[in-house]
Amino acid sequence: MNQASTDGGSTYHKDGLRQVFSLGDLLPLSVSSIGPIFSVAATGGVLAAVAGWWALPAIVILAIPFIISSFVFRMLNRHFPHSGASYHWSARVIGRTFSRYQAWILILAYFTSIPPIAIPAAQYTLSLVAPGYHAPATLIMGITVFWICFAAIPLLMGARPTAIITKIFFIVEMISLLAFGIIGVAKLHSTALPVHFGTLPIGGMMIAAVVAATILDGWEIDSYAAEESRRPRHDPGRSGIVGAFLALGFYAILYPLMFAETPMHTLIGSSDPLALWAGRIIPGQSWIILIPILLSTAGGLWLTTYILTRALYAMGRENLIPRAFGKTNRHQVPYAATLIVFGATIAVVTMQLFISSFSSFFKLILSSAGFFLLAEFFLDSLTAVVFLTVGHRRLPDVQIFPHEHRWLLAASIFSSAIMAFLLVVFFFYGPRAIGSQIDTVVLSLIGIGAIFTWWTGRHRHHTYVFHGDDAKATSHAELPSRNHVTDQIK
Repeated sequence: MNQASTDGGSTYHKDGLRQVFSLGDLLPLSVSSIGPIFSVAATGGVLAAVAGWWALPAIVILAIPFIISSFVFRMLNRHFPHSGASYHWSARVIGRTFSRYQAWILILAYFTSIPPIAIPAAQYTLSLVAPGYHAPATLIMGITVFWICFAAIPLLMGARPTAIITKIFFIVEMISLLAFGIIGVAKLHSTALPVHFGTLPIGGMMIAAVVAATILDGWEIDSYAAEESRRPRHDPGRSGIVGAFLALGFYAILYPLMFAETPMHTLIGSSDPLALWAGRIIPGQSWIILIPILLSTAGGLWLTTYILTRALYAMGRENLIPRAFGKTNRHQVPYAATLIVFGATIAVVTMQLFISSFSSFFKLILSSAGFFLLAEFFLDSLTAVVFLTVGHRRLPDVQIFPHEHRWLLAASIFSSAIMAFLLVVFFFYGPRAIGSQIDTVVLSLIGIGAIFTWWTGRHRHHTYVFHGDDAKATSHAELPSRNHVTDQIK
């Protein structure tokens, strides 16, 4: 483990992640992590099935608290830049017990999002190279492992290769989004179908809003990249705000066009709704959309893993979980966390594909990703509310230059209320839309979180405070001797 010194219960490591990301790196990371093309492809059929055209206002309902969250993340990043992001913020603001439980929710939120990206990567590959071929499970497994290994390459090579490869994929995705948006609008007069909202499906809209959590997240990756940013207190959060607004903009164009130009009955339950839409606006050439879908899927695979591994790295560094998660390789990236996450992903995918008794069980668990992503952002909103009502005024800079964030506090309270409402109604409508056992699965995972909180609290752990200095002002020799202020509300 890296050498460290302690001061007032906080630990300062001489070595850590390499500060290389500029704002120009963080912006593609934030947008690509959303994976707008993959998100539409993965959820279009589900949203059409549960809410039809009413899915669009459902997305807007959830977009409001998520946009607010982007400003909350920006504010918390300025005060507490850290690779653990939300897990660390709650420890500094509310306390370690609350933070340990949030660590469990964070792990669930992002790990349950990874296998649903890995398997479609294999399916889109097969659709591209062998359309219509019904591949055996062994072939799907082999291609899935290939994409997992491919995603591991930039992550293990370091922050700079990750940024470079992401930019390439980002450019292709942006060009594709622009091209299909233009083609869709140009074809609207000849392919448009009657718009029929029908009866308001309250339950369907509520489930659609929870599902929307899986398509509106991702922009927060720059918060988990704070320790690898050249300006940790300035850039992280800014690119997240841009990513959150761009996500809403992408969906405000793509979903209406796809719904307006493709028969709703064909979209319902479809595993490839974008290909159906592409077949309508570019007859006979629907394969063209598969290339950007595949690139978007691959990018989402390593960037979602990036978020989780940085959080696990922070937890391992603080001895909350085994210290192996906090180890870095010669490229200063958490290699152990990366390999463990991808290894666990392969294990889950294997059981899904080859063990029929586990298949439906894991499908239910992975279907809960939207719920736990929403729960994660709800806990962040609570942290912001506590911080802005109690902790903010205790900071040294605020005592010198008193100021308040009244509008952000009001917005955080509003955001928390909406998210809490959606989390509660999920238990009433989730079984109808997802499966009768989804409530049992979610409640069991929530209960296991209490055990995780108790278990992690049994052994001694500490709070690591990142210095937060710009890269040009940082030297390893200076870090242990600096006087840092740690404000914790227990």
